[in-house]
Order: sequence, then C-alpha cells, then structure tokens
Amino acid sequence: MPRDNPALDRNRKTPVTRRRLLFVAGATVLLAALGWGLYTVIEPAFQTRIVITTGADNGIYRGFAERYAPLLKRDGVTLDIRSSTGSVENYRRLKDPASVYQVGFIQSGTTVPQETDQLQTIAAVSYEPIWVFYRDASTVNRLAQLRGKRIGVGVPGSGLLEVSRVLLGYSGITRDNTQLVETDAPNALRCLQEGCLDAAFFIGRPDAPMQQTLLNSDLKLMSFAQADALVQKFPSLKKVTFPRASTSIVNDSPQADVTLLAATALLVAKDTLHPALVYLLLDAAKNVHAGEDYFTSLGAFPNLNTGEFPVSNESERYFKSGRPFLQRYLPFWLASFVERRLLILVPFLAVLIGAMQALPRMLESRIKKRFVIGYRALKRLEDEIWQTPQPSAQQVATWRDEIEHVDAQASQIRVPTRYLHDVYALKQAIGVVRHRISMAAARLNG
Repeated sequence: MPRDNPALDRNRKTPVTRRRLLFVAGATVLLAALGWGLYTVIEPAFQTRIVITTGADNGIYRGFAERYAPLLKRDGVTLDIRSSTGSVENYRRLKDPASVYQVGFIQSGTTVPQETDQLQTIAAVSYEPIWVFYRDASTVNRLAQLRGKRIGVGVPGSGLLEVSRVLLGYSGITRDNTQLVETDAPNALRCLQEGCLDAAFFIGRPDAPMQQTLLNSDLKLMSFAQADALVQKFPSLKKVTFPRASTSIVNDSPQADVTLLAATALLVAKDTLHPALVYLLLDAAKNVHAGEDYFTSLGAFPNLNTGEFPVSNESERYFKSGRPFLQRYLPFWLASFVERRLLILVPFLAVLIGAMQALPRMLESRIKKRFVIGYRALKRLEDEIWQTPQPSAQQVATWRDEIEHVDAQASQIRVPTRYLHDVYALKQAIGVVRHRISMAAARLNG
C-alpha cells in the first residue's frame, strides 16, 4: 500500500492540544457552576411551614395564631401551632437554637433577654390587660390590701405568674406573709366563686370568654390606684383605662372607669427566620391587630414600641416603606425565589464571567511569554556577535550550538492556529541571527 503523504501528515490536527485541554477545563468549571445553580433551583426556594409556640389552648396567644394561620395559608405557608404554658416557656423554647420553634408570643416584662439569645422582635401586637378580681366586701384598689389573703397568681411558665409576683413584691406581699396559689384561670374563677381564693390575677382582652364571664359575675374588679407609680417601677407595663359601662351600658357596669395595668404581647422570632416569612407575619399581624379596641385607637398595633429584644431589620423597613418591591408586585413564591436564588446567583455569575474573560488573557500572556524567552535569547546572542568583531573558532561553534538550540525550542512551541504567525516571525528572527553567525564564520576563514 502507498505510504501516507507527508504533507497531509503535517496538516493533521494534533489529537490532544493544550488549547483543547484548557477548553475542557473551562467547560468543566462552567458545568460545575451550572450544576450548583441547578441544585439551588431544585432545592425548595422558601420555607412553607412556620412552627409557632403560643400559650394555653383557649388563651389569647392561641387565638392570635389561629387568626394568622388562614392569612399565611393564602401564600402557601402553613402555620404549625404548638401550645405552651405561656410566655416564659415560649421564651425558653425560642432561645434554644436546637428547637423546632421559630416564632412565638412573649409577654413584655416576663423575661430578661440576653445578647446570646439570637432572638428578634417582629412587632408588638397587642396590649394584654391584667385584671385582679376579688371577693372582699370593701373596696380594694391597692395590692397591699391583699396581704395575708389567698391569691391566685397564674401557672408556672406563664407570663402572668412572673408579672403578678413582681407587682405583689412592690406592695410587700411575699410567700412568707400571703398564700400565693399557682393555678390556671378556670380553676381560679371556680375558687373565687367557691370561696377558696380571696383574689386572683387574670390576663386577656375584655372580649375574651374568660374576661366576659368574670365581668358579668358578682366578683369585684380592682382599679389600680397606684398605676402611675407601678408603671414607673415596671416600665414594661402600661396604664390603660377600662371605660365605665363597657361591660353593660344598660346595667352601667362597671359604674366607673377602671384603671388597669397592661403588658404588651410581642411577636418574637429566631434571627434565622427567612426575611420573606417575616414580611408575611407582619402582614398577618397588621390584618389581625390593626383594629381599634377598648385601649387603643385604629392602627395603633402592630408597632415597634418595645425595647425588650432587638427589632428585626425587616420590621424596621416594613414600618417605613411596607413590603419590598418584589413582594408587592409578585406572588410570594416567585418573589421569594428571586430574592433567595437569583440575587444570590448574580454575584456568583459576575465572578464566573469575570474569570472566563480573564482566562483568555492569561492564556495569551502565557503564550507570548514563550516567544519573549526566544527573542531574549536571540537578542543576547546577536549583541555578543556584534561586540566580537574577531571571534575565535570556538566562539563561532558555540554560537551555532546556541542558535540551533533556540531554533529547536521554537519548533517545539505548540500554540493555537491564530498564533502561528508569531512562530514564523520568531523563525525569521532566528534566520537573521544564523546569517550573522555565518558571516562571522566567513570572516574567520577569510
């Protein structure tokens, strides 16, 4: 068989070139980046479940959560409502980083927040009036008058228990001089009616079933005559007024304005809660709590008038300018996807594009460096030739060895096709220096 044409052999492409290896490496990096992006897209774009810790099953906090749930459901988020004994237990649950609880209600004045809690206030959502009902025939308007009595003070883990202990303590009432009974609201009501308690603390809105039962009973409601002084000592509480005839205009009940103290219900979350969910909770809170009631005007809640926990950055933005732009005009799932995924990918893609643009320049610099090495060697050799008008035979032989070495190195340079003109330009330069060596050899022989 005839042998292959050598000219054709020279024109055949090298099976594996450096350019091809660089291309494969760049493609691998690009595919890895795209794979990472695909993974982040496949991963859920946002949480669809929030675990909230509330309070007793029939309590005010539970009622709030049950009103939030359908509002969140409209945006595809399920509110998982978990009961508790109250504010103190909610705080313990939330500050545990390993717990499943993400959001909860905490009553102002019932905890001593620490910097390490990693909790944040989403909003103050409602006043929680504190009621003291008693059986005494005489009027009671100072807690000190209950010294030596049997007083119901709430259940362990509840905010009411903490607040009642503090208020009684200011009036000189302790377990040493008074029987303080830890009991829940239904049992306290029963004991007041049966005579096994003389007074009891309760907490809740006036329209709550327990408060309605108490207000329409024969029990007396205490008006805090020392409210201003107590609020000064206990700044987490507020002075509020339950107006005359609020229970019944027909019966003129109560027959005078009643001064009460009120804690503030705080919606608190772990600082790891996704910002998009914070905005949803703020919308729900605004829908549920913005109405007027006995103690606040329309739109007074929710607000950020609290200093117990650091306020969420999202809450500050929400109360200044409302929801973020994307969440105002896009469905929640789409806005969350854009914010959490694409906005994360943008800087990554910018870096990737920058790297891909820099790669050709780095490659070109590396190729040019090979030619620079050859030209430097030629320049040094040519300078030596010009500086030696009468070379020896040994010098001429050395020059010839050097020029052949440079020529061999140039022949071994593998570059993309567009750089071939640089290869032959170097070859031409090598020819020029080789000619000068030949001229020097001719002078030596002449």
